[in-house]
Amino acid sequence: MRKFVAPEIIFGVGSSLLAGQYAENFGVRRALIVTDPGIVNCSWVHAVQESLQRSGVETVVFSNVSENPRDTEVMSGADIYLENDCDCIVAVGGGSPMDCAKGIGIVSTNNAHILSFEGVDMVEVPGPPLICIPTTAGSSADVSQFAIITDTKRDVKISIVSKAMVPDAALIDPKLTTTMNLQLTAATGMDALTHAMEAYVSNANSALTDLLALDAIKLVRSNLVKVIKDPGNIELRGHVMLGSMQAGLAFSNAILGAVHAMAHSLGGHLDLPHGECNAILLPYVVRINFPYAEERYRNIAEAMGNVVEGKTGDDVCESLVESIIDMRRKAGITKSLRDFGLEKAEIPKLAELALKDACMVTNPVELTQQDVEKIYEAAF
Repeated sequence: MRKFVAPEIIFGVGSSLLAGQYAENFGVRRALIVTDPGIVNCSWVHAVQESLQRSGVETVVFSNVSENPRDTEVMSGADIYLENDCDCIVAVGGGSPMDCAKGIGIVSTNNAHILSFEGVDMVEVPGPPLICIPTTAGSSADVSQFAIITDTKRDVKISIVSKAMVPDAALIDPKLTTTMNLQLTAATGMDALTHAMEAYVSNANSALTDLLALDAIKLVRSNLVKVIKDPGNIELRGHVMLGSMQAGLAFSNAILGAVHAMAHSLGGHLDLPHGECNAILLPYVVRINFPYAEERYRNIAEAMGNVVEGKTGDDVCESLVESIIDMRRKAGITKSLRDFGLEKAEIPKLAELALKDACMVTNPVELTQQDVEKIYEAAF
């Protein structure tokens, strides 16, 4: 028995301009717009603000959000939300502003610190109406029941998983991704690919998440490198964004696995870009997981364009690993964990933290401390 949760979704060019209409439908008076310093002055934010104002909705902007949103930023945003008597949150940006917006919402309605919600189904009272407008194609925070927040005291990312975190509306406009630079396009695209692969092999998969995950893999595999070569192509951007959305719906309901657990540990410790961490770790997690979900990985290999008929498991595994490495290289992601400043002496602590992450529970095989350390070392 499986449940499936999703927001109301509007997909297509121009959908971001419906923010005012949705806020009006929710009976909103004053909305907190959550964004980040990189796009606060971008035309997308101004257009959303104007859409809200045309519908009679006053706006307050909060943009103090880091690349990996911190607990302190969530609490500051909640203070601003309450001080200005807001009754709705509109997130405009990538995964960081959207996760921060989710955190601000539940802090405001539960009168509790954001870290108290760590884990699964720990949110008693849902947040206020939340409208998410993504400007990247990869995080899928706009359709998921996840929020990832950095605990600044422990230097670790925490996972908050609850259907209360699912946005009320996701306005997914491919045009908004045209302001991403090539590095961010690649990193978020590889994040989407990882979402889809981990959801497909998750031990909480279902028939519906399987369909979404496999289609997402095909869309991202076929279009990500093309987008990087032709970044102004809205049609290609749309294909990648559709893949990201489908991957998000899949992982939101099937959850994830070791790649994300380990990436969260890395990101919290070294404040690294999440998508690149996933891209670096993914091939090595595939290798260790493959024998425990061989048929599913065979289907993934086919979706990645590999020939699997008549091939041994070892051959399929290696061809899949090579296709992932080739794709990330063509996307411009060539760094190792060493290049990001990781030291080998830090690996045992990172592995310990990763094993405690909620995403590890749905990995197709239970990994040991030694297993996780070996994956980090292989990616070093």
